Amino acid sequence: MRALIAAVGLLALAACADGAGQADQIARQTAKGVVNNVLSAQYPGVDVSPVTDCVIDNATGAEVLQIAQAAVVGSTTQTTQLVLGIAQRPESVRCIAEKTLTAGNILGALGTL
Repeated sequence: MRALIAAVGLLALAACADGAGQADQIARQTAKGVVNNVLSAQYPGVDVSPVTDCVIDNATGAEVLQIAQAAVVGSTTQTTQLVLGIAQRPESVRCIAEKTLTAGNILGALGTL
């Protein structure tokens, strides 16, 4: 029942937005908060914002809506599994590597070997 209420709420919010583009942006922003919370819980003390962007960028529209629903009904084990699954996709891994492996990070890592 809570999921139905959340879905109706998201649809109502989307209907109020000016077009599908704004509805998508609202869902993506909402989902980003959920993804950030999931990743922060999995990797405490790590700046997960670059990973969050990669997960959202590589999620399907349906996945973004499913993740955004967790902002209303609460995050579940399924939400965590979905987020981690998206993060492990080849496109996401490439994105994460590009955003997190800067020259300074590589040189710093080499210095600790």
